[in-house]
Amino acid sequence: MCLNASQWDLRTTTHPHQILYMAKKPRVRIQRLKQNRARRTLSARRRRLETREMRIDEGREIELKNLILYLENKSIIEENQKLKEKALLLHQENRELMSQLQKISKC
Repeated sequence: MCLNASQWDLRTTTHPHQILYMAKKPRVRIQRLKQNRARRTLSARRRRLETREMRIDEGREIELKNLILYLENKSIIEENQKLKEKALLLHQENRELMSQLQKISKC
């Protein structure tokens, strides 16, 4: 639809070139905004994934260290139990020897 100059109402209608300019620019701007938003969301997703992977890796490292410490602790407890049993046997043997010594010294 073409308008000649006499049909333009400057109060309500804008120039056709302005309409085209206004119609094109927001679309490009919207597309750029969408692209920027997509980039930002991708980079945010990437960062979240990386930090999640780092937390998972750190969690695995902590679990591995915890397992190593648990096994060391378990072996120390077992060794401690064996030493307690030996100490008890030595204490009993010491009492027997002391009683024998007292019997000999009384005679």
